Amino acid sequence: MSGGGGSAGRYSRQLLVLGGGARRLPGAAALVSGLRGTGAQAAAALVLAGTGRVVLHDRGETRTADLGQQFLLTESDVGRNRAEASRRVLAELNPSVAVAAHTGELSEAFLASFQVVLLTESPLEQQLRIGDFCHARGICFIVADAKGLAGQLFCDFGERFVVDDPAEGDPVSGAVQHISQGSPGVVTCVGTEGGRGHPFCDGDLVTFSGVEGMTELNGREPVPVRVLDAFRLEIGDTSSFSPYRGGGLVSQVRLPEVHSYEPLRRALAEPKIQVASAKEVPRSRSLHAAFQALHAFREEQGRLPRPRAPADTARVLELARSLGMQQSPLDEDVVRGFTSVSAGDLCPVASVVGALAAQEALKAITAKFVPLEQWLYLDALECLALEGAAELTEEDCAPRGSRYDGQIAVFGAAFQELLGRQKYLVVGAGAIGCELLKNFAMMGLAAGPDGDLIVTDMDTVALSNLPRQLLYRSADISKPKSSVAAAAVRRMNPDVKVTAHQNQVGPTSEQLYGDDFFRRLDGVASALDTLEARSYLESRCLRCLTPLLDSGTEGLRGNVLGMVPAVTKPLEPAGDPGDGAIPLCTLRFFPRTIQHTLQWARDEFEGLFQLPAEHVNRFMEDPAFPEQLPARKALEVLERVRGSLQERPRDWQDCVRWARRHWQSRYHDAIAQLLHTFPPEHETSPGVPFWTGDRSCPHPLLFNPDNDTHLEYILAAAHLFAQAHRVPPCSDREAALAILSSVVLPPFVSQDGLQIPLVEEQEEAQVPADHRHLENLIQDLAQRRQELVGAEVQVPLMEPIHFEKDNDIHINFITAASNLRAENYGIPPADWLTSKRIVGRIVPAIITTTAAVAGLACLEVYKLVWGCRDVSCYRNSHLNLSDCRLLRGQPLPPHTYRYGGRQWSCWDRLELRAVGADGQEMTVQEVLDWLQGTHGWTVTMLLRGHTVLYDKGADEEEQARQRAQRISENLEDSGELRQRELQLFYVCEGEDAEAGDARPPLLCSLP
Repeated sequence: MSGGGGSAGRYSRQLLVLGGGARRLPGAAALVSGLRGTGAQAAAALVLAGTGRVVLHDRGETRTADLGQQFLLTESDVGRNRAEASRRVLAELNPSVAVAAHTGELSEAFLASFQVVLLTESPLEQQLRIGDFCHARGICFIVADAKGLAGQLFCDFGERFVVDDPAEGDPVSGAVQHISQGSPGVVTCVGTEGGRGHPFCDGDLVTFSGVEGMTELNGREPVPVRVLDAFRLEIGDTSSFSPYRGGGLVSQVRLPEVHSYEPLRRALAEPKIQVASAKEVPRSRSLHAAFQALHAFREEQGRLPRPRAPADTARVLELARSLGMQQSPLDEDVVRGFTSVSAGDLCPVASVVGALAAQEALKAITAKFVPLEQWLYLDALECLALEGAAELTEEDCAPRGSRYDGQIAVFGAAFQELLGRQKYLVVGAGAIGCELLKNFAMMGLAAGPDGDLIVTDMDTVALSNLPRQLLYRSADISKPKSSVAAAAVRRMNPDVKVTAHQNQVGPTSEQLYGDDFFRRLDGVASALDTLEARSYLESRCLRCLTPLLDSGTEGLRGNVLGMVPAVTKPLEPAGDPGDGAIPLCTLRFFPRTIQHTLQWARDEFEGLFQLPAEHVNRFMEDPAFPEQLPARKALEVLERVRGSLQERPRDWQDCVRWARRHWQSRYHDAIAQLLHTFPPEHETSPGVPFWTGDRSCPHPLLFNPDNDTHLEYILAAAHLFAQAHRVPPCSDREAALAILSSVVLPPFVSQDGLQIPLVEEQEEAQVPADHRHLENLIQDLAQRRQELVGAEVQVPLMEPIHFEKDNDIHINFITAASNLRAENYGIPPADWLTSKRIVGRIVPAIITTTAAVAGLACLEVYKLVWGCRDVSCYRNSHLNLSDCRLLRGQPLPPHTYRYGGRQWSCWDRLELRAVGADGQEMTVQEVLDWLQGTHGWTVTMLLRGHTVLYDKGADEEEQARQRAQRISENLEDSGELRQRELQLFYVCEGEDAEAGDARPPLLCSLP
């Protein structure tokens, strides 16, 4: 099935990140002035985000050099106005956004219609004029600039800007176990799965709901909490309140924040610069002065400083010294480095600065997250210390009239040729993968002789990809991502040698992506979204000594981690997050949180619309298949089959009636039965209530067609039931209401003696199968099947529906089903977006984060292409766009150890061409002799994985047999054997066999 339609399907992941604020985007108007790299990145992000109107402003014509960092332009646009040339491509990105081009003056009358004004590549005089106007009018004003290896960002959101929701994620909550009467009162929370306590921090504001007994807490104004320990909170004076009896939920409340900003004119002289740590303050202040000095130089000379021109650099430094605004000493090396390449244009730097600027614009529109206050500086000037880069001259960096002149200005012409010869693998063509490929196209990676850029992705383009993956359009839906992405790269830069694969990089594809494949690569860029896949790729690159750049995002957070053979520490294996399994008895009878009810609803979806259809189709195809199952399981499956065949609807009306009956069964009858078995006053032992602690006493619901949640459940359930049974569905609410008015249900009759499991062990206890009932069921179904076959029904009979997090109908059902069950148990409901995020287990990705992360990754590519062996030049990056923080730190060097009288790195290995004296594969004895003769090590045990090839502790006959065998003997067909390379481990005399990581592995190349 395809994903759900409409704007909710298109923007669903972004809505999960921006919340309700994202709904303001369609009514917003934003101006982006300056359509080179930074402006193009910001404009694309705003258009993809769904900003109602985006106006592009640029008075300049497209130059050939623009093609190296402005991904919206092609060679045919050279000579055209940049705004007009960019407008068409941006409009194609999102047809629901009005994209216009403006090439005239930025008059006050024109500016007055915008909610956000973003200036890039603009002179300081213009920034000051427009900044004054916007501050006076309450228009959010942003300046973004990228020069060479550095970037600048400034925000002025007025004297009173209200942030409605300043924090990431959803407000947290916890179930109450007890509340004491006292001053202060102490709230004890119920532990969650895995033994974790409450999620609150000191100072959090909370409210209470559903508290029994101490009802004075319900509906009160938010109160602050003080954390005592993992399960207890202090909440103030409760001594005068009624005694606590049971139940209740404590929920975090977030209050709006008010922020005030200085206008640009004042903020220049008294800058508030946001830094990740105090040690960055001098560097950022020096960059602040350097950007101002650059404006002064440009006004004085009418141009930017020439690349690597000592006289121009000296003049900018002189201007920086003369500004007299430094509150700390000027770092002259920073100013010199910045100035020497300030004429350069790098797509990765533009990507980062443009993405950050776009996120600030989205904050201005949505009032979601805390805006930058007020300046941010970033740089990658460490690149100037690279061996080869430090010696570049003015001549090396002079323009050549090519699309790469902006890059040549920083790294020289010879480096550009080196970039063209690179062989890279991009694993994943999703959100990050699209941005990496866009940057690679602009950089000219693999655009020269012998260049090779391979992108592989098994997935196809879906509707939900469109708002964050700029290489795809609506017409690409259902096409292979890698093929569409590769075609987009060729359009951006026809010289790039790009190849698309539709393969997973994993154990099953090692015949294609073997050791030889990885070893011929210059680098691998990971854009994967699962920990398992990322860990596998890390292990392959570690084994083959291939550089790896691993990028990841989660909402507004992102990181880039580099792994450079022999230079950095290998990446740590991803930790096991655990399966987060919720006990079945909790899901079925005693839910406490919305997560419980959502998981129950997710299980309902599978049990109603997927499994029955699969079982029916299997039975129709092979009626004997239940014989292959255990009797208890066979009985369960065949009961499903019979139920599905008995309930087969003839039309849409039958589907609505079925949905109404199912509603009654789940939200009234099942709860009424539970309360019959365990009445509200039930006690587990004298004086100990049953319904207390982690058990909330439920109440049955009465169906009300005027209740939106009730009706939404009926419509979604009937739609899915109709689809599963191949009946045309209907979305007519009035028609459904008319059908519901005629449904008459029998009164509920409780059952005595029904066993309800109270703990997991009881839930999982095996109930003996009723073999006589099973035989009767098989006979009955055989007769039904014969009747259906004789009637020549459509095959397969039903359509299994697999849950898709991007299908609106699926989320509609789960949201309604979960909220109805939450109402049963007094749990606060979750809205559609929150339900989608939780049940879909979504790690949201949005265009701003992915663009910034990809830009940071590509800055590390420059260093890899130079062949840098100095760990101090590399950076691992961590960013959080919710508060505009970027931390770039030096990676750790590889750990070392001593073994056999010398020091080894964790990257070291022993390499042996395992060809014996007879020209055949070496025997175990020959390997032992090689280790003895080459390193002087006497081996007592030799292993291949868990297989023992030689053990000195074995008897003489067994030792002789082991020594004589070939090292790959009895090895099943595997990736190692197909690649003709084995990795062996060994233990020498006097060593502990468990200390395997304290000796270099032995790689044996087979003939």
